[in-house]
Amino acid sequence: MGRIQILPDELANKIAAGEVVERPASVVKELLENSIDAGATELRIEVEAGGRRLIRVADNGSGLLRDDALLAFERHATSKIRQTRDLFAIKTLGFRGEALPSIASVSRLTLDTQSVEEPVGSHVEIAGGKILLYEEAALPPGTTVTVRDLFFNVPARRKFLRSEQTELAHIASLVTHYSLAHPDKSFELEHNHNQLLQVTPVATLRERVYQVFGARLLEELVEIEGVRRELPAEADEAIASSFIELKGFISRPQFQKTNRNSIFLFVNQRLIRDKLLMHALSAAYQNLMPPHAFPFALLFLRCGAEEVDVNVHPSKTEIRFRRASFVHDFVKDALSEALSRSRPASTLPLRDRPQPAAELPYSEFSQALENQRFQDAPAPETALSPEQLAELPEFVLKPHQSPAPRLAFGDAAIDLAPSGSDAGFQREQHSINPAPLRLRAPDTHGSFPQEAILDAPASMEALKDLRPLGQLQDSFLIAASRDGLWIIDQHVAHERILFEKVLRQRLHGKVEMQNLLLPLILELTPGQMVQYERIREELLASGFDTETFGLRTVAVKSAPATIRPSDTERLLQDILEIAEGDLRQVSLEDLQRGIAASIACRAAIKINTKLEPAKIDYLIRELAQTEYPMSCPHGRPVALRYSIRDILRGFHRI
Repeated sequence: MGRIQILPDELANKIAAGEVVERPASVVKELLENSIDAGATELRIEVEAGGRRLIRVADNGSGLLRDDALLAFERHATSKIRQTRDLFAIKTLGFRGEALPSIASVSRLTLDTQSVEEPVGSHVEIAGGKILLYEEAALPPGTTVTVRDLFFNVPARRKFLRSEQTELAHIASLVTHYSLAHPDKSFELEHNHNQLLQVTPVATLRERVYQVFGARLLEELVEIEGVRRELPAEADEAIASSFIELKGFISRPQFQKTNRNSIFLFVNQRLIRDKLLMHALSAAYQNLMPPHAFPFALLFLRCGAEEVDVNVHPSKTEIRFRRASFVHDFVKDALSEALSRSRPASTLPLRDRPQPAAELPYSEFSQALENQRFQDAPAPETALSPEQLAELPEFVLKPHQSPAPRLAFGDAAIDLAPSGSDAGFQREQHSINPAPLRLRAPDTHGSFPQEAILDAPASMEALKDLRPLGQLQDSFLIAASRDGLWIIDQHVAHERILFEKVLRQRLHGKVEMQNLLLPLILELTPGQMVQYERIREELLASGFDTETFGLRTVAVKSAPATIRPSDTERLLQDILEIAEGDLRQVSLEDLQRGIAASIACRAAIKINTKLEPAKIDYLIRELAQTEYPMSCPHGRPVALRYSIRDILRGFHRI
């Protein structure tokens, strides 16, 4: 008898479920996608015990016909594709026909569905992949799928699920993603009968961002408004070239996250994880943000269905672009142009106006998560370990944090006047302890122009109108404008000016060089010598004229004109200290920018340096002409603004 055998259907289904159903959030994802494909405009998700005990997704979509209610649980049964060529132009979120049978094989599933085309609906019950009951039922139009006891028959998979709060956070993040992708639909998420998210249909993406994240985050964002470009036609194409379009929001460089949890990427309304788009996003923020910081991004890329392959992974979260290089450059250029055009500036933090924290900014959704986290926080003896805390997504509150206060501004005012028997007691108390005398300040200081009080988003466009006032500690430039007071770090400002100047000179092949009176001899290690040979041509293009002078010796004959001779050796050591592994990964453009950043940092004015008024004025004027004046090449903010509104608030005038 041979050793190879066909696996039974029950085991094959469980193996398939392992590819599609990784955790409760995977179930929610598959069911949500089916609801959206069915044209639903109202989606309700109920979860208990982080999805282990119950997941229920209800919609008002088109529903299933009675003949399809059972057929949908057969493997690879789908209404989305008919033939092979359909795989290369998929326009729906679901299409593989694996979701329902995979979920049903590892849970107790109930399907209630009513098609708008039939007078009677269907009720189906399945446990562990076996059909227990099928009957007709009178139901409202739409579909409700109830999943209970996930992984009840696969204890090994159930054992590897994370804590209830971690699984809930994944579900909440997923529903948030899809609510952002579909602002024209309503979404409601409940956990243990507590509402976490409820958003109603809105007309614009900006309104949906406000619904989910609140006004505070919206102030930190730069909008990408439908940047569109035609894809170039290829020689073997018989049809006209397709298009690609990008819209969404990205954060200012000064708004930084510690991980990628705040990056939301969609391609043709499909939630995806894509290294190509992540790299394009990182490249747009290069030299505007520290290396290990991440922005907030909500990006929607739209292109022809034939331009993207979504049949890459069973979970449908990975894709391949047909013209990857073009897409990468398009996204990077669109984001860079938006940042350059908006030129956002940093503002000074105030105690009564905290800056957005690392957690999810305040909203009805995040408030509910915080309250839920507080209610379900483990007792001190069962507190989460540091490793478990590190696993939690960024916006989940840690156990020791209390929920933020909720203020119902729409409620009626509370009547504080004493009444009944309490009135006499109140009068007696007032006679013994009279209320403190409160003096009203006379309005003799005059009024402030209303247009100056309006706190418009801080923009570096104001640099060209700044009036220099002087220096603070011989390190920071103080200047005034119509919209407030500005503080500029003189070192990083000069660093940004020189960085862009070096890049422009490098681009046009006109780098300013100075010949050294005597060649500088450098002794290199074997590893540095290998790196030197690899970047030798780039060093010459950046202003370093060098040649080998022995086995591991290099003679430097010329250096960039902005560098002092005493700094030349240290600068070259900085460049050559790039790790060999990192050097192999970075592109030529990254290397050029790295060298330019090192040159600018060494040549820039240092702190604790007294400057003449003419030099201060020169720095501000040159900074205003740079393309990205908001950050230095290493990602630190260049200038801070203290707005007129903040000043008036500080003096209690508003």
